[in-house]
Amino acid sequence: MSDPTPTPDAPSRPARPKMMVDLDPSGQVTQREPDRAQRQYLNYAFYKLDREFRRLPREQQAEMKAELQGAIEGWTDAPAPRGLIQRTYSTVGTRPEADFMLWRIAFDLADFQEAQARINRTRLGGYLSQPHNYVSMQKRSQYVNRIEGSGHGLELLPGQGSYLFVYPFVKTRAWYDLSPHSRQGMMDEHIYASGPFKGIRLNTSYSYGIDDQEFIVAFDSEYPQEFVDLVGRLRYTEASMYTLSDTPMFTCIKKDVAGILGDLS
Repeated sequence: MSDPTPTPDAPSRPARPKMMVDLDPSGQVTQREPDRAQRQYLNYAFYKLDREFRRLPREQQAEMKAELQGAIEGWTDAPAPRGLIQRTYSTVGTRPEADFMLWRIAFDLADFQEAQARINRTRLGGYLSQPHNYVSMQKRSQYVNRIEGSGHGLELLPGQGSYLFVYPFVKTRAWYDLSPHSRQGMMDEHIYASGPFKGIRLNTSYSYGIDDQEFIVAFDSEYPQEFVDLVGRLRYTEASMYTLSDTPMFTCIKKDVAGILGDLS
């Protein structure tokens, strides 16, 4: 007896991508050599303004804002080979403990020190505190980049959308005790569940050993409603059972530096 032929109207489900499993993701078994190739570092720096600044005369506020704007924007006035990238966001009205965020990307950690030193030397810098500051590094994912035909290059296109949703992320230790096939299977489900959300761009970076969290996850989008639905759907995947921490979560609204400073006072 032959199999029944589907009718033309029968809905078809998209096929899941065929994955290849890395049986030694840590390189411990094969004693993989360290990768010393140049990588991008990422810095998500959050700032809070002291309310005392708002009590200063308006003319003085304007002078100090102009000085700070020059310091922030001037950081990227560097030769192109240094690869400095900066995106600026306001968090006024979305997080009580932060007023704005600077997303910086560089090939040298010292460039982040220079960026902060420029701010510290301004008068308005004396009214700013940093409730959160995250450092991470870009590297290829052992899960996503093993989709057949996906290629193996690193790709980072920061700040394409009007909104950026950012949070530090830590897996449970039990996650690392799973077999490679188990982890890959859960990530297959995770990737498949995310498939329909085409308006969301994910930038995952790694913080093992250079900051408290394991990852920084940043979702770039024009559609906050799509991001809410994506996160809700991912709560139903098996991999979510191995999340130890994924807070605080920041909703950041893209603005130029002048717009950010205008929100402050």
